[in-house]
Amino acid sequence: METVTRVAVDAMGGDNAPGEIVKGALDAVNSRKDVHVFLVGKKDAVAAELDKAQYPKEQIEIVDAPEVIEMAEHPVNAIRTKKQSSMVVGMNLVKNGDVDAFISAGNSGAILVGGQTIVGRMHGIKRAPLAPIVPTDKGIALILDCGANVDARPEHLVEFAQMGSIYMEYVIGVKNPRVAIVNIGEEEEKGNELVKETFPLLRDCPGINFTGSIEAREIPHGGADVIVCEAFVGNVILKLYEGVGVTMMDTVKDALMTSLRSKIGALFAMPALRKSFKPYLEALHTGAPLLGLNGLVVKTHGSSKAIEIKNAIGQCVTFREENINGIIKERITGAQQEEA
Repeated sequence: METVTRVAVDAMGGDNAPGEIVKGALDAVNSRKDVHVFLVGKKDAVAAELDKAQYPKEQIEIVDAPEVIEMAEHPVNAIRTKKQSSMVVGMNLVKNGDVDAFISAGNSGAILVGGQTIVGRMHGIKRAPLAPIVPTDKGIALILDCGANVDARPEHLVEFAQMGSIYMEYVIGVKNPRVAIVNIGEEEEKGNELVKETFPLLRDCPGINFTGSIEAREIPHGGADVIVCEAFVGNVILKLYEGVGVTMMDTVKDALMTSLRSKIGALFAMPALRKSFKPYLEALHTGAPLLGLNGLVVKTHGSSKAIEIKNAIGQCVTFREENINGIIKERITGAQQEEA
């Protein structure tokens, strides 16, 4: 019998809510039978979007949440005071075991705060990193942390490497993923104090394939599969990645439209260009899990369209089917308990 993954989706979070969010959920249930989506948000607004579409009614239901946490609100205050917001209600569904995962394109800070205070970290996990996927010319890489822990310590980065390796192996399918720490050079003696202190811990950590330091310019070339850093560095890398990607694609489009000759050439070039850019776009159109929690929380871009929501729902299914949290508990928190 086919098992079903229960996913709560914040229907009110993000720049394009609720329309694109609901459309992404509809695309997911219309393409697969192994998921049940709970759309959390203002009931009338969500129902109005559902009324526009055809979909398997048994795979979607609305969970009413009359409040909305806005993008500019203070994260801690919003989580504390807006108990009936779509974000808080959705995370409580995870906490109470009513769903397997929660997805939101809403206020990033509130997602991070809510994930750690409502869903909560696993026993023994010191920090929960945000782990987005980025494209490389060899496939994809996982960068963690990208926003959750600005003042991380060496032992936190070791946990990030362990959890990132598990995610890449079991969710993405990369066997024995290569782990590297972001640095300003390849030599072990280079870097700030955090990098210098973390390097030997990663080198001596059993169960990970540590390959040493990686400079930022080597990330797009596929220099490693799991990229470890503290949140400030990771977030800068991620945002630069996104900005350069958009700029490059806009530049190519503009160049192809400069003259009649280039427009004619574009007709022949576009199929090849679409094929070349497809892996890049697919990697960016995914969600970033907050690893190490008692349940799964996934953050998507604030500007997410339906494709990001659909893909994030697919990630949640794989995460549950591969028992990622169970593996993290067994390999990381279990090992810590044995050492203690």
